[in-house]
Amino acid sequence: MVIALTQIKGVGYMFANSIINNLKIDSSLRIGNLSNEQVKSIENIIQNPSSSNFPSWFLNRRKDIETGEDKHLITSDIDFTVRNDVEREKATGSWRGYRHMFGLKVRGQRTRCTGRKGGAVGVAKGGRVLPAQAGGAPAAEGAKGSTAATKPGVENKQAPKTEKKAAPDAKKT
Repeated sequence: MVIALTQIKGVGYMFANSIINNLKIDSSLRIGNLSNEQVKSIENIIQNPSSSNFPSWFLNRRKDIETGEDKHLITSDIDFTVRNDVEREKATGSWRGYRHMFGLKVRGQRTRCTGRKGGAVGVAKGGRVLPAQAGGAPAAEGAKGSTAATKPGVENKQAPKTEKKAAPDAKKT
Protein backbone atom coordinates (compact mmCIF):
# COMPACT_ATOMS: atom_id res chain seq x y z
CA MET A 1 0.00 0.00 0.00
CA VAL A 2 2.80 2.40 0.91
CA ILE A 3 4.73 1.55 -2.24
CA ALA A 4 1.60 2.05 -4.35
CA LEU A 5 1.10 5.56 -2.98
CA THR A 6 4.73 6.47 -3.64
CA GLN A 7 4.11 5.93 -7.35
CA ILE A 8 2.28 9.29 -7.29
CA LYS A 9 4.76 12.06 -8.08
CA GLY A 10 5.11 14.22 -4.99
CA VAL A 11 4.23 11.46 -2.51
CA GLY A 12 7.27 9.93 -0.87
CA TYR A 13 7.61 6.93 1.40
CA MET A 14 7.29 8.88 4.65
CA PHE A 15 4.33 10.91 3.37
CA ALA A 16 2.51 7.76 2.20
CA ASN A 17 3.25 6.02 5.50
CA SER A 18 1.92 8.95 7.51
CA ILE A 19 -1.26 9.09 5.38
CA ILE A 20 -1.95 5.43 6.10
CA ASN A 21 -1.24 5.88 9.82
CA ASN A 22 -3.38 9.02 10.00
CA LEU A 23 -6.36 7.26 8.39
CA LYS A 24 -5.75 4.06 10.37
CA ILE A 25 -5.75 1.87 7.26
CA ASP A 26 -4.05 -1.53 7.31
CA SER A 27 -0.81 -1.17 5.35
CA SER A 28 -0.92 -4.80 4.18
CA LEU A 29 -4.07 -4.15 2.13
CA ARG A 30 -3.81 -3.68 -1.59
CA ILE A 31 -5.11 -0.55 -3.29
CA GLY A 32 -7.76 -2.50 -5.19
CA ASN A 33 -9.27 -3.79 -1.95
CA LEU A 34 -9.94 -0.34 -0.48
CA SER A 35 -13.48 0.99 -0.21
CA ASN A 36 -14.55 4.10 -2.10
CA GLU A 37 -14.63 6.08 1.16
CA GLN A 38 -11.03 5.16 1.96
CA VAL A 39 -9.90 6.11 -1.54
CA LYS A 40 -11.70 9.47 -1.27
CA SER A 41 -10.10 10.16 2.13
CA ILE A 42 -6.61 9.36 0.73
CA GLU A 43 -7.27 11.70 -2.21
CA ASN A 44 -8.42 14.48 0.13
CA ILE A 45 -5.31 14.20 2.30
CA ILE A 46 -3.01 14.22 -0.75
CA GLN A 47 -4.79 17.28 -2.17
CA ASN A 48 -4.84 19.21 1.12
CA PRO A 49 -2.59 17.71 3.82
CA SER A 50 -2.78 20.78 6.06
CA SER A 51 -6.46 20.01 6.72
CA SER A 52 -5.38 16.71 8.33
CA ASN A 53 -2.98 18.39 10.80
CA PHE A 54 0.20 17.51 8.94
CA PRO A 55 3.09 19.69 10.16
CA SER A 56 4.31 22.36 7.75
CA TRP A 57 7.80 20.83 7.57
CA PHE A 58 6.24 17.74 5.98
CA LEU A 59 5.03 19.69 2.92
CA ASN A 60 7.16 20.14 -0.18
CA ARG A 61 6.37 23.82 -0.90
CA ARG A 62 6.62 25.98 2.20
CA LYS A 63 6.04 29.74 2.06
CA ASP A 64 5.08 29.88 -1.60
CA ILE A 65 6.40 33.05 -3.28
CA GLU A 66 3.07 34.02 -4.84
CA THR A 67 0.64 33.18 -2.03
CA GLY A 68 2.83 32.90 1.07
CA GLU A 69 1.08 29.74 2.26
CA ASP A 70 2.37 26.22 2.79
CA LYS A 71 1.42 23.78 0.00
CA HIS A 72 2.04 20.22 -1.04
CA LEU A 73 2.42 19.88 -4.80
CA ILE A 74 1.80 16.68 -6.72
CA THR A 75 2.15 15.38 -10.31
CA SER A 76 2.74 17.99 -13.04
CA ASP A 77 2.35 20.92 -10.62
CA ILE A 78 5.87 20.19 -9.33
CA ASP A 79 7.49 20.52 -12.76
CA PHE A 80 5.44 23.61 -13.63
CA THR A 81 6.31 25.37 -10.37
CA VAL A 82 10.03 24.57 -10.61
CA ARG A 83 10.12 25.85 -14.20
CA ASN A 84 8.38 29.07 -13.13
CA ASP A 85 10.82 29.53 -10.24
CA VAL A 86 13.84 29.19 -12.53
CA GLU A 87 12.34 31.60 -15.08
CA ARG A 88 11.61 34.13 -12.30
CA GLU A 89 15.22 33.90 -11.09
CA LYS A 90 16.50 34.44 -14.63
CA ALA A 91 14.23 37.44 -15.14
CA THR A 92 15.25 39.12 -11.89
CA GLY A 93 18.92 38.60 -12.70
CA SER A 94 19.75 36.84 -9.45
CA TRP A 95 22.96 34.89 -9.03
CA ARG A 96 21.05 31.62 -9.19
CA GLY A 97 19.38 32.85 -12.38
CA TYR A 98 22.74 33.51 -14.02
CA ARG A 99 23.99 30.07 -13.01
CA HIS A 100 20.86 28.49 -14.50
CA MET A 101 21.27 30.51 -17.72
CA PHE A 102 24.81 29.28 -18.32
CA GLY A 103 24.15 25.68 -17.24
CA LEU A 104 26.48 25.84 -14.23
CA LYS A 105 26.06 24.37 -10.76
CA VAL A 106 23.61 26.42 -8.71
CA ARG A 107 23.84 25.15 -5.16
CA GLY A 108 27.44 25.98 -4.33
CA GLN A 109 29.12 22.80 -5.52
CA ARG A 110 32.70 22.89 -6.67
CA THR A 111 33.21 23.26 -10.40
CA ARG A 112 36.98 23.08 -10.75
CA CYS A 113 37.16 19.41 -11.65
CA THR A 114 33.55 18.17 -11.74
CA GLY A 115 30.52 18.94 -13.82
CA ARG A 116 32.43 19.04 -17.08
CA LYS A 117 29.96 16.91 -19.00
CA GLY A 118 27.25 18.59 -20.97
CA GLY A 119 28.03 22.00 -22.38
CA ALA A 120 30.82 22.21 -24.93
CA VAL A 121 33.69 24.54 -24.11
CA GLY A 122 36.36 25.47 -26.63
CA VAL A 123 36.81 24.01 -30.09
CA ALA A 124 34.78 20.95 -31.02
CA LYS A 125 36.92 18.10 -32.33
CA GLY A 126 36.18 15.59 -35.05
CA GLY A 127 34.05 15.59 -38.15
CA ARG A 128 34.43 17.91 -41.08
CA VAL A 129 32.09 20.77 -41.75
CA LEU A 130 30.20 20.55 -45.02
CA PRO A 131 29.24 23.76 -46.84
CA ALA A 132 25.63 24.79 -46.51
CA GLN A 133 23.41 24.24 -49.53
CA ALA A 134 21.20 26.90 -51.06
CA GLY A 135 17.75 27.28 -49.56
CA GLY A 136 18.82 26.70 -45.95
CA ALA A 137 18.79 22.91 -46.29
CA PRO A 138 21.08 20.96 -43.98
CA ALA A 139 24.52 20.19 -45.38
CA ALA A 140 24.23 16.43 -44.86
CA GLU A 141 21.14 16.11 -47.06
CA GLY A 142 23.03 15.33 -50.26
CA ALA A 143 25.41 12.91 -48.55
CA LYS A 144 25.65 9.21 -49.39
CA GLY A 145 22.97 7.04 -47.83
CA SER A 146 20.37 9.79 -47.89
CA THR A 147 16.89 8.41 -47.46
CA ALA A 148 15.28 11.24 -49.45
CA ALA A 149 16.41 9.70 -52.76
CA THR A 150 14.89 6.32 -51.97
CA LYS A 151 11.40 7.62 -51.18
CA PRO A 152 8.91 7.52 -54.03
CA GLY A 153 7.83 10.91 -55.39
CA VAL A 154 10.89 12.72 -54.02
CA GLU A 155 13.29 14.15 -56.57
CA ASN A 156 17.02 13.66 -56.22
CA LYS A 157 18.69 17.10 -56.25
CA GLN A 158 22.26 15.91 -56.69
CA ALA A 159 24.53 17.15 -59.47
CA PRO A 160 23.89 15.57 -62.88
CA LYS A 161 26.07 12.60 -63.66
CA THR A 162 28.50 12.86 -66.56
CA GLU A 163 28.53 10.08 -69.08
CA LYS A 164 31.63 7.95 -69.20
CA LYS A 165 33.30 7.65 -72.57
CA ALA A 166 33.88 4.13 -73.74
CA ALA A 167 37.47 3.06 -74.24
CA PRO A 168 38.40 2.20 -77.83
CA ASP A 169 38.27 -1.50 -78.54
CA ALA A 170 41.65 -3.09 -78.88
CA LYS A 171 41.99 -5.12 -82.07
CA LYS A 172 43.26 -8.62 -81.70
CA THR A 173 46.02 -9.52 -84.18
